[in-house]
Amino acid sequence: QLQVVESGGGLVQAGGSLRLSCAASGRTFSSYAMGWFRQAPGKEREFVAVISWSGGSTYYADSVKGRFTISRDNAKNTVYLQMNRLKPEDTAVYSCAADRTRVQVMDVMFSYSYNYDTWGQGTQVTVSS
Repeated sequence: QLQVVESGGGLVQAGGSLRLSCAASGRTFSSYAMGWFRQAPGKEREFVAVISWSGGSTYYADSVKGRFTISRDNAKNTVYLQMNRLKPEDTAVYSCAADRTRVQVMDVMFSYSYNYDTWGQGTQVTVSS
């Protein structure tokens, strides 16, 4: 069973950047698609981005497209979320999640949280205006 731990959150001014990391333990990391989700206070969990097991396919929420980039390093068992041009509305707890699948193409189906069976505790991102 894969376990994941997020890091890299913090406080940043609007327009700034942060890079989140999600480190996974287990020898089967490359068998998992990896997603990032976020949850702001009083709001439901929201999909952010997903990357296929190989890194060859990605899919983003419209709200972050063009500003965020998801990537992975299977040799390091780590997935990243580079967040640029941050906005106050990006403030949330960001969690990574793992979906054991070798599907090559990531699409809207991977934006649903029920697909994911392993979740991290999350890391807080706060964007000040």
